[in-house]
This record gives sequence, C-alpha cells and structure tokens, in this order.
Amino acid sequence: MAMPRVRMYTTAVCPYCLRAKDLLRRRGVEHLEELRVDLDPALRQAMMQSTGRRTVPQIYIGEHHVGGCDDLYALDAAGGLLPLLNEAGAA
Repeated sequence: MAMPRVRMYTTAVCPYCLRAKDLLRRRGVEHLEELRVDLDPALRQAMMQSTGRRTVPQIYIGEHHVGGCDDLYALDAAGGLLPLLNEAGAA
C-alpha cells in the first residue's frame, strides 16, 4: 500500500490542526507531512503564497489544496475525502 501524499501546514498549539489530523487518521492516513509554520517563517510565507490564506491548518492531499479543518470535514461529509485519499495513494 502506497503512502498517501498528505501535507499539512500547522502550528504547535492549534486545536483545528489536531481535529484535522484526527479525522485523517480515522480515514486511514498513516503518514502526514507536517510543516510547522510557527518554527519557520519561510514556511508561513510559502503557505500564504500557495494557498492565499494565513490560517492553519492548510491541508494538501496530493496536489489538491483541500483548505482548512472545516473544509476537510465538509469534504468528508460530502463523501469526497476517501476518494481523494485513494487517488493520492492512501488505499
């Protein structure tokens, strides 16, 4: 089974980041590339340039920008999260 390509821009004390990681784990994501913007200002700049957003988490599955925690939960509720994870190699 290939590892899913899931990246998440996070900070250490972000409850929304924890909620998003929990949902991804429950959907079978075993490996998550966590990019801590609180430790590296250059990462925050890169996140803002690529997403147009300043808040965390910002989640990518494969090359698809999902958005933040609420966006991830909405995608899951609409039935779109598992297909996207499968496409990225999660299952």
